[in-house]
Amino acid sequence: MHRIALYPASLDPIHNGHIDVALRAARLFDEVVVAVYDMPKKKLLFSVEERMALAEEAFAGVTNVRVAKYSGLTVNYAQDIGAIALIRGLRVFSDFEFEFRMGLANRQLSPEIETVAIMTDERHLYISSSTIREIAELGGDVSKMVPEFVDMALKKRFADLHASASSPGYTISIRD
Repeated sequence: MHRIALYPASLDPIHNGHIDVALRAARLFDEVVVAVYDMPKKKLLFSVEERMALAEEAFAGVTNVRVAKYSGLTVNYAQDIGAIALIRGLRVFSDFEFEFRMGLANRQLSPEIETVAIMTDERHLYISSSTIREIAELGGDVSKMVPEFVDMALKKRFADLHASASSPGYTISIRD
């Protein structure tokens, strides 16, 4: 039996915590599909294509991790690809409460799919995509939180946005 796990996320941007959780899940399952949600209910810095490209670069050479995009209900996509588990990363207690409720809701919708929570490595406890975006937007150093290619993508995106912001009446605010 080929055991597939789905790791859904917006990945805006992908960071070392996401990568750590996916790689650890890849040790437990035959295949991990890192699924980039194409229309999350938050303002995005990167398009779905850009987020997928960054994720694909993050997992280049990892044979049992593939990147895909999806829309709609996560459990429906999990069923479509034959996943037996949803991977969720936990950092802090508030993550547990949210993921617990979401896991119960997903179990009602699709009882055959398990939710598997992986606690993040302590080095990544403070990392979130929104924190990374805010630090990068203000010119701070995020190089220890993201791979080098993501750091470069963030610098380029904010340089472009700041150049556009020089026109009157425009302000930058990228938040979830």
